[in-house]
Amino acid sequence: MRVSRKTAEKNRETVVRTASEQFRTYGYDGIGVANLMKAAGLTQGGFYKQFKSKDALEIEATELALEENLELWSQAMDGASDPVQVLKDWYLSPQHVSAVGKGCTYATLGAEATRQGSEMQHVFGTAIEQQVTALAGKLGDPAETRQVAIRTMAQMIGTLILARAVSDADLQDEILQAGRGA
Repeated sequence: MRVSRKTAEKNRETVVRTASEQFRTYGYDGIGVANLMKAAGLTQGGFYKQFKSKDALEIEATELALEENLELWSQAMDGASDPVQVLKDWYLSPQHVSAVGKGCTYATLGAEATRQGSEMQHVFGTAIEQQVTALAGKLGDPAETRQVAIRTMAQMIGTLILARAVSDADLQDEILQAGRGA
């Protein structure tokens, strides 16, 4: 049975959005096409009508997730008198630690980018440049604050990774507090 072009586009968007969450939750190699399609509520047969390969979906889903990261960071800092502290308080929260599938793509998939090849590294590189530029812009003159933005971003992502790596709630809280500068 053929589906309309509009339905096909909606299904494709559903698969990309679902994959962006599933990849953040399980990693690129932690979930296959069959389970991705099942999570999206679709059959596996439709996958190759929509995507050239799983690698192509990985790229598209990661681009979407990184765009969402940029938007969420910007929303968190909008109108704040101390945008970095507001960003840290939001980003380094217990809620974000537990929201792996909807959380920061840098913290969940950044370490895997190098194993995914140059195209994925390009996707991350482009997103990092955008994130750094946006953060630096909130701090003042982007040319003068670029290093501060990179350092802040790296410290926050590293803190989130460490907090997610431990099961001890007290240690996790200590890590988050240290990262927030509290």
